[in-house]
Amino acid sequence: MNAVEYIEQNLHPDGLQAFTIRNETAQDEQAREALLDRAMGEGRRRKSSEKLRRGRLPAQGLAFVARSNDGALLGTVRLWDIQAGHDASGKSVRALLLGPLAVEPTLKGHGIGAALMRHATAEAARLGHGAILLVGDPEYYARFGFDGTKTAGLAMPGPVERHRFLALELKAGHLDGAHGLLTPKGKRSSAIRILPVAMRFSR
Repeated sequence: MNAVEYIEQNLHPDGLQAFTIRNETAQDEQAREALLDRAMGEGRRRKSSEKLRRGRLPAQGLAFVARSNDGALLGTVRLWDIQAGHDASGKSVRALLLGPLAVEPTLKGHGIGAALMRHATAEAARLGHGAILLVGDPEYYARFGFDGTKTAGLAMPGPVERHRFLALELKAGHLDGAHGLLTPKGKRSSAIRILPVAMRFSR
């Protein structure tokens, strides 16, 4: 998909206001950080997942925002390159870490987070990635295929509730035998340069 292509999908046939999912750009950063503070609070910076993201760029082509027709930022999600330990033969296992996923607090339940999740996982699969890991509510993420069956041998770089440590294989068997500590593998940078690509939805 190039920068001028749009795919329209009516998620809610009742005709609610449309929103657009597109690749994040540097111009989104200030609004994104403000949204994360509103949605998650200052404690978000102390989470174990942050140790895998700090000072890194998101995985290429895998940082997305949802915006309303009037340009307001409604939601955000990013995926990050990581190493998910090693397999049974000692070979490093490359994967993605998803997070944070956040939606404007007043708009939860309108399908924005679900649309971001489906778009992000579909794009990760299209780009050839093997698996996605995250820390989150298992009841929420089960609808997208995440569970804890493939994370038993893996560890986050900090405390985590084990039942919230989840994975989705995009390639069957990608995490078979994976064990060890998750470590960051993304590029280091202080700037984000991602070409804009958009998808339009309704909420």
